[in-house]
Amino acid sequence: MADQVEFARMNGLGNKILVVDMRGRADKVTPQAAIALNADPATQFDQIMAIHDPKAEGTDAWIDILNSDGSKAQACGNGTRCVVQALAAETGRKSFTFQTVAGILNAKEHDDGSISVDMGKPVFAWNRIPLSEEFDTSRIELQIGPIDAPILHSPSAMSMGNPHAVFWVDKDPMDFDLERFGPLLENHPMFPEKANITLAQVTSDQSLRTRTWERGAGLTLACGSAACAAAVSAARTGRTGRRVEIDVASSPIRQPLVIEWREDDHVIMTGPAEWEWSGKVDPATGSFSRDLEAENHGQGAQAH
Repeated sequence: MADQVEFARMNGLGNKILVVDMRGRADKVTPQAAIALNADPATQFDQIMAIHDPKAEGTDAWIDILNSDGSKAQACGNGTRCVVQALAAETGRKSFTFQTVAGILNAKEHDDGSISVDMGKPVFAWNRIPLSEEFDTSRIELQIGPIDAPILHSPSAMSMGNPHAVFWVDKDPMDFDLERFGPLLENHPMFPEKANITLAQVTSDQSLRTRTWERGAGLTLACGSAACAAAVSAARTGRTGRRVEIDVASSPIRQPLVIEWREDDHVIMTGPAEWEWSGKVDPATGSFSRDLEAENHGQGAQAH
């Protein structure tokens, strides 16, 4: 327990996030630590957002992202909002530029506490998502269930830095057994790097209701990049306009994500982040302790 760093348990619309401060260090949060942390109910998470010293000029930090199974993730919009809130509380700044394996992310905290993240440009080319064979990615040939009456079929596919398949459904996404279908679809041969699987119901020309099985994490309360993928796919296929509110069906927080696919092709996601508690963690093993003093004083999420 001697070699610990500070971390915060946070959530982005219910998406369980651990923000780990690795600045000033050369090591990384190990897959073994991630698995150990996820095995403990107190620290069970969807993504770890590890803040490292910047690698590129003009950026504030390099963000290393891990899934709950210890695998690497390229993007996590809800987690990025948590990082912004943590660093804004520490520095008093409102705007940040981060680098991830998926590219550069610009983000800012608004006066009302909501946080916007520029998630970059969507990718539709089948071989860059990637898919295992060529398709018009607005509607690919993939289905679950009987051939003549499939339960799910013809998803839209794209990448938001990570691969997504969005299945359009005519009823509440919570009415589907995504816990059963999710692993089959995530690991389908169509997706050589696996995929995030989202069920999306169009509720108006300006709103969607979604639920996601997240690659490497499973059923999740919310997934920001999946919300972006659903919004962009809805606009791309003529189901909605380019600005929608996403009601994340599985989130306990009844606040929509606002997704705007701007004319410059960038996707902007705006939503909340929430601090829960802070502590210290060994990035090699995952052993941790909670900072009871910070909890007793009601302090917010601060990375030092």
